[in-house]
Amino acid sequence: MTNANVGNPGTRSIPETWRTRLLRWGFNLFPAYWGTGGRITYIAPDWHEVRVRLPLSWRTRNYVGTIFGGSLYGAVDPIYMVMLIKLLGEGYVVWDKAATIRFRRPGRTTLYARFEIAPEELDAIRSELDGTGKIDRVFQVDLTSADGTVHASVEKMLHIARRGLELSGRPSPVVPNHRMQATEGGLGGGMTRDRRAPAAPEPGR
Repeated sequence: MTNANVGNPGTRSIPETWRTRLLRWGFNLFPAYWGTGGRITYIAPDWHEVRVRLPLSWRTRNYVGTIFGGSLYGAVDPIYMVMLIKLLGEGYVVWDKAATIRFRRPGRTTLYARFEIAPEELDAIRSELDGTGKIDRVFQVDLTSADGTVHASVEKMLHIARRGLELSGRPSPVVPNHRMQATEGGLGGGMTRDRRAPAAPEPGR
């Protein structure tokens, strides 16, 4: 997924409400997220869009003077999961299941990420869950500089289920996001990092 306006932190589709502004402040102060060095800069009132800024600072600088890989991943890690929890509501369960990060260029300046889940995509997720009860869905987000240059790409696989079916023994079908783009070899000969959650225990074990 490539977003032309990711590098423009001043772009606003819809003004934030006081509620999303308070949630954004609280999220940024939450210790686990605060430690990544990333900052959420915008949450749409309907939660269909979120934007993140990750500066190069003394807190995010690695041994060679660029943005630490853990900060690159950590700044974007929880966003899609939280968006889907807010968008789908109480009748659904959402978990991160797997992730891959590809480093394309060293981060030597502030980077930006823009997360979007279109209403049509949300309708498709609900429709698929009506038929299967649970799915694994893949999302992608890029971390870019202000000029739009991609420095890292992150793929997230999320497990989405109707509440009560999340621990059933049936395997979940994997549904790729229709906006996801294939990535080519990146920095260091296509170096990647995988972060995979352990498989959920079968009922009765």
